[in-house]
Amino acid sequence: MFERYLRQVEVLGFEGQEKLRRAKVVVVGVGGLGSVVSLYLTAAGVGELVLVDNGYLELSNLNRQILYNEEDLGKPKALTAAEKLSKLNSEVRVRGIQADVGSEEVVDEVRSATLVIDCLDNWRSRLILDKIAWDSKKPLIHGGISEFYGQVTTIVPEVTTCLKCLLGIDEKVREEKPPQVLGPTPGVVGAIEAMEAIKYLTGRGELLINKLLVIDLKRMEFTTLKIFGRENCTC
Repeated sequence: MFERYLRQVEVLGFEGQEKLRRAKVVVVGVGGLGSVVSLYLTAAGVGELVLVDNGYLELSNLNRQILYNEEDLGKPKALTAAEKLSKLNSEVRVRGIQADVGSEEVVDEVRSATLVIDCLDNWRSRLILDKIAWDSKKPLIHGGISEFYGQVTTIVPEVTTCLKCLLGIDEKVREEKPPQVLGPTPGVVGAIEAMEAIKYLTGRGELLINKLLVIDLKRMEFTTLKIFGRENCTC
């Protein structure tokens, strides 16, 4: 183990690496963001990684979903991703679940998780995941992308409000088509989500709690906003 994690153990210490090994992380959405998040967490040595996605790989995914290749077209993303990541690091237990966000199986996985990561591409699914994580008292790292832009924040029950109230999302959010995006955008945002996860799991660094990191890659600007959400959190 020491040789594989040599560069990061010098930063996190053996105790930090052991915390990663003991952690269970549920990544919901294994597309552009989820590809990057799951790759980095597998490489970092998170003990158990559960990947949730109900989709199948399409050709239009390949400009940004770097975990896959043309041979994977038509295959279920969650199961294919789990197979690939298992070959990256045999010390990590990686499982794929081909299911909707609100399924009983996913709820059970979240309840037993250390951390949940939102890598979804629509607000309806995000609000379902937000409620599940909140009811399970599990921290949730949120990432969102569109075109050149992205955002990241960390939700911790009893420390922040829920994601819906923190960002002021309307209950009647419209169903919209998936955002248009350039490939490097989820690369940047997903890497930040992965870093936020590693910081949370190891207790190192300052988290984006009650903060929203806004990323503008068109102008190459990163802005951190303080946010406190609604006074009466509906969760």
